[in-house]
This record gives sequence, C-alpha cells and structure tokens, in this order.
Amino acid sequence: MSTPLRTNSMIGPSHLAARLPRVFSRTKILEHMCHAFSNLASSAFSFFTIFRCEHGINNGTIPIARNLASPVAMPLPFIGRLHATEYISIVVSFFLVSLEAIIRVFTLALPSFLVNFLYRASRQLFKIFSSPAQQKAEDKKKTISTSVRDASDFVELCRLWGYEAEEHIVQTKDGYLLGLHRLQWRRGEEHLRVNCGPKSTKKRVVYMHHGLLMNSEVWVCLTDEQRCLPFELVERGFDVWFGNNRGNKYSKKSIYSSPTSVKFWDFSIDEFAFYDIPNSIEYILETTGQESLSYIGFSQGTAQAFATLAIHPKLNHQVNVFIALAPAMAPAGLSNGVVDSLVKASPSVLYLMFGRRSILSSATMWETLIYPPLFSRLIDMGLSFLFGWKTKNISASQKLAAYPHLYSFTSTKSVVHWFQIIRNKCFQMYDDDVYQPMSVASSSKYSKVAKYPTRNIKTPVVLVYGGSDSLVDIKSMLKELPRQTVATEIPHYEHLDFLWARDVDTQVFQHVFDALNSFTDAEHTEEEYDRYHFVRHESLAGSAYAPSHLRGGSESDVSITASSGEDAKSHQHRAREQRVQIASEKEAGKKAEELQQPVEKLKGVGVRRGSGLTNGEIVEIKRDE
Repeated sequence: MSTPLRTNSMIGPSHLAARLPRVFSRTKILEHMCHAFSNLASSAFSFFTIFRCEHGINNGTIPIARNLASPVAMPLPFIGRLHATEYISIVVSFFLVSLEAIIRVFTLALPSFLVNFLYRASRQLFKIFSSPAQQKAEDKKKTISTSVRDASDFVELCRLWGYEAEEHIVQTKDGYLLGLHRLQWRRGEEHLRVNCGPKSTKKRVVYMHHGLLMNSEVWVCLTDEQRCLPFELVERGFDVWFGNNRGNKYSKKSIYSSPTSVKFWDFSIDEFAFYDIPNSIEYILETTGQESLSYIGFSQGTAQAFATLAIHPKLNHQVNVFIALAPAMAPAGLSNGVVDSLVKASPSVLYLMFGRRSILSSATMWETLIYPPLFSRLIDMGLSFLFGWKTKNISASQKLAAYPHLYSFTSTKSVVHWFQIIRNKCFQMYDDDVYQPMSVASSSKYSKVAKYPTRNIKTPVVLVYGGSDSLVDIKSMLKELPRQTVATEIPHYEHLDFLWARDVDTQVFQHVFDALNSFTDAEHTEEEYDRYHFVRHESLAGSAYAPSHLRGGSESDVSITASSGEDAKSHQHRAREQRVQIASEKEAGKKAEELQQPVEKLKGVGVRRGSGLTNGEIVEIKRDE
C-alpha cells in the first residue's frame, strides 16, 4: 500500500540564496578557486614542457620529472597515434576545460544577488525555448520531483516514502572510510530486530552497488515508489544494503590522507576490487550473521563485482548470485569522435586536463546555480553527445528529480582506467607504465598488464542489458564469463533506464526477483540453475504478451520481457514476440544447420547462456510462425 509523499515547496531564487551559504562557504569557494587555478597552471606548464622536450629545446632550466605523483613534465604518449584532426580535438578539449575553470572561478566570486539574477535568467531562457506542452508536463509532477530533487541525502530520500534507513561506516584495509546504507524494515516494522542475533528476525541480505560518478542515492531517487527496486525488495522481506565507492559523497575520508591531497585520489578500479567491495561485503556478513548475500550492481558496480569475484575465490562462496544491470566490462568506445580521440591519444591526456584529484568536481556547483529543467536538458545533451543516448524512456519529471543526484566524486585515475580498458578492448588492471611509452620495459614483449580472470567466477551471473545501450558489448562480455552465465536483453533500453525508466518495474524487476528466488545458497549447484530456468519459464508463460507456444510449455530456454502495459503492437512488444532457442551443452558441438529453421541475428529479448564453446555462447532467435 502506498504512502503519501512528504513534499517540499518548489525551489526559487530566495530558496537558492538561502542554500548558497550552506553549499558554498568562503572556505569552499577558496578551495574551488585554488583547485581551478592549480589545474590550469599545472596543465599549461605540462604542455609547455612537453613541447620543449619533443622539439629538443630544453635548455636545462625546466626539470623533466618522471615522478608519477608530479603533474608536470609527463612525456607525450600520443605521437604518431592520431590524425591531424584528432590533435585539433585535443587542443579544443583542453581549451574548453580551461574556459570552464575560468568561468567557475568568476562565478564563485559573484555576489549572491547577481547569482539570483543569473538563476532567474536561466529559468526564463528555459521557458522561451520550451513549448507549452513541455512546460505543462514539467509542472505536472513538480511537487514530487522537487521533493526528491531537494532531498539532501540517502536517509532523507527514503523518509520521503516512509522508510527508515541506517548509516554504517566500514574501514578498508588500506585506510579508507566507506559509507554504507541499510534498509531492513518495511514501513511500520521499525521495532523489529533484524539479523542481529538468534532471537531476531532473519532476512536474506541483498547488496546493491552504484555506477561510475555516482553514489547510493541513485537507487532511491525515484518519483514512484513502485519503480524503486530497493523499496520493492524491502517489501518482499529482504535486508537491503547499499555500498559507496571511496571518494564519493559518503566515502570522502581516509585515516592516512586528506581529500585535498593527490594521494587520497590515487585509486582506480583495482582498489575498488581489492578493498572496497570485499571489505564492504565482509562487514555486512559479519553484522548480519549471514553466510552469503546477493549482489545487484549497476554499470561500473557490475564491473567492480566482475573484478572482485575474479580475484577473490572466497567471495564466490559468500555471494549466492550476481545480478548485473546494464553490465560494464570492456565498452567498445564512446559514440562521439572528439571524446573518442582522447581515448586513442592516451589516458594521460586526462591528467593534463583534469588534474590528479577528483574529476568534474564543479558539476555540483553548476547543478546548484542552473535552473533545474535547464540543467536536465544540459545533462540530456551531454549523454547524447558522449554516448548517443536519447533518454526517451525516462520521464521529464523523473529527470528533474534524479539528475541532481546523478553525480558524485571519483578520481580522475578511475576514469583513466576506463579509457585504458576501452583503448585496449580488454578488462584489465590499471597500466602504470602508460607514462613511459619510449621505455623498453613498457613494451608488450617484456611486460603485459594483467587481465581480470573473469572466467574463474563461480558465483551464478545473471546479466540484464539494454539493446540500445552503447556501452554494452554483450558478445565480447560473454566470451570472458563462465559458460553458465545467463543474459537477457531489453531491446529499447539504454543505460540509465535500468535505474529510472518509466516502466522499469515491469521490464526489469521480475528478472531480478527470479534470480533472487532461485539462487539462495552459498554453494552453487546445478539444481539452482534448473530451478532458475524453470522459474523464468513460469514467469514468461504468465506474461500477457508471451507467445501461445510458451503458455503450453517449451523445452528451450526462453526470455520474453514482461508487459509494461503499453500497446502490444508497439515496436518494443513486436520485438519481444520473438522466441529464443539456446542449444544445450550436448548440442554445442553440432553444426548450425542441424538446429531448427533459419535464424535471425539478435533483435529481440532473449536469454543467452555460455555454451562452453570458444565464443562463449550459442544463441538462435526464430520468429514464431
């Protein structure tokens, strides 16, 4: 049963003025200004030094440092790798980043009355370029959207819907203090003792982890509680925990270094896999007294689980199932040519542009200063520019509510790590030798960066991915995963749809519930896999849009996404009316012509399972007669 949402009034210029002192104190302004000037100075000096070195005009007055902790005098690693137009792209990118830093410094120095004027101007600008229909749709749910948008933290977001959340702190083995959140009670159950002793109520544990440049708030910043996966899990009797990466809003502290130091931000995906995920899981299991938990990851949260399970054999017996939403492992690249040229040039270019601390740290400032609907438009433009996403499956009111919670701090090094993975098309550990391309030791003949051995994962893996997600290369991913891996495609879904799409509850949740209900033991058995496929078949057979042959039963594994209540003749549902046939392991060695009927390459939703072949899969899709 739903509960009335506790709402706040719409934010305006006066409210903004009241918020500004809290968000940007004098100390914070000075910190932003110093950080911006530091980035500009170090980047400019680096380029100047590189230019002198490459042209042989170093007169000895400029020290050529090789210390990785130093932001200056790095060698130029992209000579001969780019076309002339791509060099221009790099120069333009550096110019834009520098321009943003300059604008940021002057904006922070503006008096509050002028900031209020600019805020009103951005609101007026939005109204000028918006149609009446768009403005009407924007106002329709403004109360709910505004309340969610203005919620200050995870606990407040949950309280909007009547749920009480706990906050926990876990110390990693290398000294970082990570914030964990916990939802253990249904509404009205706050008096219960859950997973805290023999006489307490026992509940199965679910651990959820966010993506890149995010924090735990992305899971609960929805405008409808029915579309909030954590709330649905709590109502189904799960003890739900949420992780946070080092460096983000809830984990910005270490016992060894300060967030203002370069040392604090010297981490990549490797540290997430070696410390953050395993230490968080260890803390949760110790606190709850459970032997195992279920892991649900989104985007980079799935990559961290792939890496963690691959290098920690013990964890494979502590995670009973790994559900990967919008899984990320080795993306093909970015759709925008300008940004893609930075990947090909060298990950080191990011250090020149963004420094060696947190990346895009000014995003929170611009979110506060820009009129919210206009800020949402800018985010949409950025997502389209970088990834080619249309974000049509997310409503305008949901964007207004969720986009302010989208960004959180992370290190430039973790983004550099992703650039290395994209450039090398390999899910590998961080390459420390990328800065010395002329060194013999950096040659692949003498050294090779270790890949994460993801085929060693023993935990059952269930992938749910979008057919319109440019970051997911499912064929390459399945080659690197165990043969038992099961993948399901939702054709019209993009990356962020798995968090906030208007039909996420009907399109995604049942896949999650089926996996959670099937894989319950720390020891993974064939019976669990058989139970999972049976449960999936039963769920699909009950779907309003399932083909008639499914309702009568089928020997093959089938996945047809549940109905969203839309017109059955929409392009999404036509795609879903295709049947997926997967050859069994006994059939894996047979030739393709021995299987039934001509096939059509993957267009619709389907379960895909590793077959033990070298390509990791054998999938057929056949239209119903």
